[in-house]
Amino acid sequence: MERQIGDEVGAAPPLSTQHVISVFIFRTAFGELLMGPLSDGIGRKKVLVHGLCLHAIGTVTTILAGSLEIVILGRFLQGKGASGPKIATRAMIRHQFEGDAMARVMSFMFTLFILVPMLAPALSQGLISLAGWRSVFGICLAIAVLLGVWLVMRHPETLPVPKRIAFQPKLLFRNGSRILLKRRVTLLIIATGIVFGAQLLYLSTAADLFFDAYGIKGTFPFYFAVLATGIGLASYLNARFVQKIGMDAMARAAFIGLASVGLFMLLASMLWSGRLPLVALMVFGFSAFFAIGILFGILNAMAMRSLGQVAGLGASLIASGSSFVATLYAIGIGSFYGGTAMNLAVGFFVAGVSSLVLVELAAGGDASPVEAAR
Repeated sequence: MERQIGDEVGAAPPLSTQHVISVFIFRTAFGELLMGPLSDGIGRKKVLVHGLCLHAIGTVTTILAGSLEIVILGRFLQGKGASGPKIATRAMIRHQFEGDAMARVMSFMFTLFILVPMLAPALSQGLISLAGWRSVFGICLAIAVLLGVWLVMRHPETLPVPKRIAFQPKLLFRNGSRILLKRRVTLLIIATGIVFGAQLLYLSTAADLFFDAYGIKGTFPFYFAVLATGIGLASYLNARFVQKIGMDAMARAAFIGLASVGLFMLLASMLWSGRLPLVALMVFGFSAFFAIGILFGILNAMAMRSLGQVAGLGASLIASGSSFVATLYAIGIGSFYGGTAMNLAVGFFVAGVSSLVLVELAAGGDASPVEAAR
C-alpha cells in the first residue's frame, strides 16, 4: 500500500511513505496516556465515541488527500482517535466483569485486536488490487461510523458521575503512582509487554526472514495470514473455556508452551544451521502464536483486576507500558537477526520463561483494588 500511495501522491522529503504507518502507531501510543484518565473524568462512552469521530475525520482526510503531507496528517488524526476506543473498552469491561468472566470477554476482544492486524496484509492486498489504496480507508470509515451509531444508540455508560475522577495533573500523578507502586500490576505490565514483544519481534523480522531464508516475497501475506490464525484460534478457544479451566491455569500452560516451542525451535534451527524447513517454521510459528493468543486476553484481565476505580488511567498505563516494554524487547532481540530463525526462537523461549516468572511473582502481591485519590 505504501508504494501505491507514494506513486499517486508523491514523496515529500524528509517524509516518506513509511511514515504512513509509523505516525499512526506513534500517535496511538501517545494518545493512550491521555484517553484513560480522560475517560475517568468524563465517562467511558464519551471518550469512546469522540475517539471514533476523530478517527473518522482522520480517515476522510486520508481518503481525500492529494499530497503525502495530508495523508500523514490524516493518519496522525486516525491514531489519536483510535486510542480512545482501545482504552475505553478495556475500562468498560473492567466495570462489567470480574475474574475469569473478564478474561473471557478480554479474549474475545483481543481475538479481533490481534488477528485483524495480522490478517490485514493479505486482505488489503486483495482490496487494493480491486479498488486502489483509498478503498482500504473507505472500509475503515464505514466500520467507524457503524460502531459509533451502535454505541450511541445501544451501549450504556458504565461509569456513573459520582465515581468519576477530575482530570487534574495532581490527581493523575497520585493515582498513577498508586497503580505503578502496586507490585502485582507493574509485574503484569512487564509480563504483558514481553509477550507482546515476542509477537512484535516476529512482525518486525518476518518479511526479511521469509525472503532471506526461503526466497518468499509475493506470497508472503498468505504465510503471514496462516500463522495469524494460531492467535485467532487460541483467543477464541480461550474465551470459550477460560471460565471452566481458570485463567491462572491456562496462563501457566501457555507460558510453558511458548517456552517449549522456543526451545525446540532453537534446537531445530541449530540442527539445520538456522534455516529451518519451511514446514517446520510454520508449525513452530503457529504453535507459538497459539500460546500468545491465549495469553493476551488473560494477562490484560489479570492486570486490570486490581484497578477498580482507576480503570481508565490503569488501562492507559498498561497499554503504554506494555507497548514500551514490547518495543525494547523486539528491538533488543531483533538486532541479532542474521537471516535465520534463531533469534525468533530465542525471543519465544525468553518470553515464555521470563513472563512465567513475573506472573508467579505477581501472584504473591496484594490483589486488593487500587483506591483512587480524589
